[in-house]
Amino acid sequence: KLEAEPNPGSHVKKMIAVVSGKGGVGKSSVTALSALWARRQGYNVGILDADITGPSIPRMLGVHPWDLSASENTLYPAVSVTGIKTMSMNLLMENEEQPVIWRSPVITGAVQQFWTDVAWGEIDYMFIDMPPGTGDVPLTVFQALPVDGILIVTTPQDLVSMIVAKAVNMAGMMNVPVLGMVENMSYFVCPDCGKKHEIFGESQAERVAAAFDIPHVVRMPVDPVVAAMVDAGEVEHVSGENIAPLVECIEADLPLED
Repeated sequence: KLEAEPNPGSHVKKMIAVVSGKGGVGKSSVTALSALWARRQGYNVGILDADITGPSIPRMLGVHPWDLSASENTLYPAVSVTGIKTMSMNLLMENEEQPVIWRSPVITGAVQQFWTDVAWGEIDYMFIDMPPGTGDVPLTVFQALPVDGILIVTTPQDLVSMIVAKAVNMAGMMNVPVLGMVENMSYFVCPDCGKKHEIFGESQAERVAAAFDIPHVVRMPVDPVVAAMVDAGEVEHVSGENIAPLVECIEADLPLED
C-alpha cells in the first residue's frame, strides 16, 4: 500500500471514509452529522472533503474561503463554530458556484494535497467525504491515505444490495474494514400523529447488512428541519442523536491510542 506522507503539522489518529455506491443518498450530510456528534463527545475532529467536483461540506458547516489561512508552503484548515476542521475545494474558489472542470489526474492530485499540504494539527477522528461510486478518487484515497475503516451510506431502494456490494467489494480489495452502514431517508415520522412512514419503501438495512457481514446499522429519518439547517449552514445546531450509535461503534472499533 502506497501512502502519501502527511503534512508535518498533522497528527491524525483515525481516518474514516464515508462512501456510497451512488449519488443523492445524503452522504455529505451523514459525514457532517458524524463529525458533529464526535465533536460533541470531546474529540478533535476533521473533515477532508474529497468530493472535489461536488463539494458541499463548507456550506453545511457555514465556513468560507476567508476562514482558511496559509503560510509559505502550508495551508491550515477552516474551523467551524464548534471546532470542526475542514478542507474542501470550495474553500479555494472565489465563487462557490464555480464548477471544477478538471481531468482525473488533477482531481486526485488535489485530494492528496489536502493530506500532504494541509497542517491539520491534532485530530482524533478524521472523516473523508468521498465522491459516489468506485472511481479514481476513492481508489486514490484508499491507496494514498491511511484509511482505518469505511461507513457506507445508502437508501431503502431496490438496487441497494447491488450498490452496497460494490462498496463492500472495493473495501475488501483495498483491505479496509467496513465499520457500519447508514440507511439514510429510511422513514418519516409524522409531526402530528407520531406515526412512522417508510415513504421510500420497506427498509432493507438489516437484511443487506447481514448479507455482507456489516456489523452496525443506523437508520436515519427524513427530517425537513435537518435538511433546512444543512442548507442554511447550520448543521451544527442539529441534535444529531440518530447518528450517535454509529459514532459509538466507531469509538469501539477504532479506539484511540493513548
